[in-house]
Amino acid sequence: MTISVKFFASLREQVGHGDASVDASDDLTVQQVWSDSCSITMPANTLCAVNMEYVDRFHPVNDGDEVAFFPPVTGG
Repeated sequence: MTISVKFFASLREQVGHGDASVDASDDLTVQQVWSDSCSITMPANTLCAVNMEYVDRFHPVNDGDEVAFFPPVTGG
């Protein structure tokens, strides 16, 4: 199973890369994809998406999915 992973904005800088690929033989969750693709802890309030739809970090991921991580958005 291969998962495409993308990090955006400040997360890209924190992780040290913008794109990754995760190969796994078991079913994964979004949280496990994060852990397998970088060495830092997922920041609180990180927005997660699977195939361009927002999900929580416990959402299951399937072969060929694209998982994206975004920092929390603030405005004023």
